[in-house]
Amino acid sequence: MRFNGVNHLAMATGDMDKTIRFWRDLLGMRLVAGLGQPGYRHFFFQISDSDLIAFFEWPSVKPVPNKVHGMPVGGPFVFDHVSFGVDTEEDLWELKDALEAAGFPVSDVIDHGFIHSIYAHDPNGIPIEFSHSVESVDIRRDPQMRDRAPSQVTLEGAEPNEAVWPKVTRPTLVSARRVYPGAGSELFHGKVPA
Repeated sequence: MRFNGVNHLAMATGDMDKTIRFWRDLLGMRLVAGLGQPGYRHFFFQISDSDLIAFFEWPSVKPVPNKVHGMPVGGPFVFDHVSFGVDTEEDLWELKDALEAAGFPVSDVIDHGFIHSIYAHDPNGIPIEFSHSVESVDIRRDPQMRDRAPSQVTLEGAEPNEAVWPKVTRPTLVSARRVYPGAGSELFHGKVPA
């Protein structure tokens, strides 16, 4: 099995119009799909040729308070931030200037050794990072483990260790595979969800 990118990240907003203004109009991500009905919308923005970010609009959702990216927290927690790659260092600086001109606080450019990054928040309080890969360091081609106290699991290396999970012994037969209509299928295929 090989993954081909992030099909979509699913976020939430209480104000889709403000979200569209930020993600489409300020960041330049095309709005490529919109599903919905009164009280529910699900819109998709194109990050790259293979990656999308989506937003559910639920009217009672409120923006979260801004959290410092990477700052440790306690208790139940799921998500720290998402980083979007840009092609050039110049793109990073142009993005920083555009965010500042639009009134969004943005960090200085930070050198992480293998990427240069800026940090900001969208109108929903979602912490976002924008990164440009340092030309001389490609961690996808040449993985780097610079942790000063790596765990035994970490020391196994970059490649997946399939031996730690049980093997599939009862794959789903082709004759038993079913795809059920869900939200949006009625708009694209005329199939109404159950």
